[in-house]
Amino acid sequence: DVQLQASGGGLVQAGGSLRLSCAASGFTFDDYAIGWFRQAPGKEREGVSYISSSDGTTYYADSVKGRFTISSDNAKNTVYLQMNSLKPEDTAVYYCTADPNCSGYGCLYYGMDSWGKGTQVTVSS
Repeated sequence: DVQLQASGGGLVQAGGSLRLSCAASGFTFDDYAIGWFRQAPGKEREGVSYISSSDGTTYYADSVKGRFTISSDNAKNTVYLQMNSLKPEDTAVYYCTADPNCSGYGCLYYGMDSWGKGTQVTVSS
């Protein structure tokens, strides 16, 4: 079965950085898009970013573009999310996600098929 393990969350001050990692297993990594969603209490989930493992195409939400960078190490079945210039509004639980039929921004708007357990990111002002 699909397993997605997120790690790397923590508490940082505004303007700081964190790097999240997603270790994937149980499926053919190169056939999937791997991404990150986040959810804060009382707010709707937000698609943050995803990467196509087959060709490296990336997508970002406007709210994080220019601050966050997603990357993939296919040999290790691992996806990273480098988060710089963090803001208090970035505070949320971040979830690693996967989908075998993902293209365009639709997957950020409507969700992806598989979700792992999240990691908490808290940004203080």
